[in-house]
Amino acid sequence: MFCKNCGKALEDNVKFCPDCGTATSDQAQSTVTHTNGTVQGQPEQKSKLVAGLLGIFIGGLGIHNFYLGYTSKAVIDIVLSLFCGIGAIWGLIEGIMILTGNIAVDANGVPLKE
Repeated sequence: MFCKNCGKALEDNVKFCPDCGTATSDQAQSTVTHTNGTVQGQPEQKSKLVAGLLGIFIGGLGIHNFYLGYTSKAVIDIVLSLFCGIGAIWGLIEGIMILTGNIAVDANGVPLKE
């Protein structure tokens, strides 16, 4: 089964998630692997490295925020780049924050994978 909060795999008899501390319930989802290789009940983790590099190199376009699911922040990034020119600096800072672990989850609260 998986933690309903952070998506980490849990052993069957645990009462709390060892990673985030959320209480588990009997209704937690179990692993179901489909023929196409996807796993139901386990959220897809985004890559920390990919998100960080996107922020550093093309952060002014908000691509790293689109990748992580932060659509509103991505649009603001684009607007700031077009009108003020500071979107690229913001993207660079966020890219560094992602790589250093200060931004560690995507828009759905799923932890970024290493």
